[in-house]
Amino acid sequence: MIWDLHVHLSGVEGATPAERLARMIAIADRMGIDIHEVIRAAATKPFGFVPYYPGPGLGGHCIPIDPFYLTWKAREYGVNTRFIELAGEINHAMPEWVMNKIARALNDRGKAVRGSHALVLGIAYKKNVDDVRESPAAAIMELLREQGAVLSYSDPHVPRFPRMREHQFDLASVPLSPQVLARQDCVVLVTDHDKFDFEAILAHSRLVVDTRGRYLGDRANVVKA
Repeated sequence: MIWDLHVHLSGVEGATPAERLARMIAIADRMGIDIHEVIRAAATKPFGFVPYYPGPGLGGHCIPIDPFYLTWKAREYGVNTRFIELAGEINHAMPEWVMNKIARALNDRGKAVRGSHALVLGIAYKKNVDDVRESPAAAIMELLREQGAVLSYSDPHVPRFPRMREHQFDLASVPLSPQVLARQDCVVLVTDHDKFDFEAILAHSRLVVDTRGRYLGDRANVVKA
């Protein structure tokens, strides 16, 4: 029991900072401030601050799932876990936040999502791995497909989109090139693998929606999400 609870404590520890960051993203966005620059500034403190960096949602086999098991178990003992449940709700809503940013960015450029070519960069749930379990990339791709986008993806670690519990795409990873990037109406950076050439992506893309804070400062063709 101690070991099991230790695992769930670790999951909650990961989920609740992510929830707070999700709210800070929304606040900073309304204020026209890059949350990644705020975090980098706060991280210069020599004590009292642990930097957590936001993204497009939670993934993996643990953090998106285990805390909800803990809330179910807590009810058996009459314990309220609303804070954990709220964290889960907010974290699971992040792909919709990203989708709204994509739609707005395309609209600002005179394009609708329907019929637009959208390339998703990285479908693993975190960088430099091939694990797609509960990846927010799949949820973002589902939302893009529902709104009529012409989808493709590139991930050096996932050559073909695997069969998933909730999402199915008959897609293979597209090798990145200047020509591939230039054909896209929108490039969505979901997982920032080290193998990506981020300068080339920036140079050859008409629009990059950056969910990982790779591009600091103001760039004409970058929208922060």
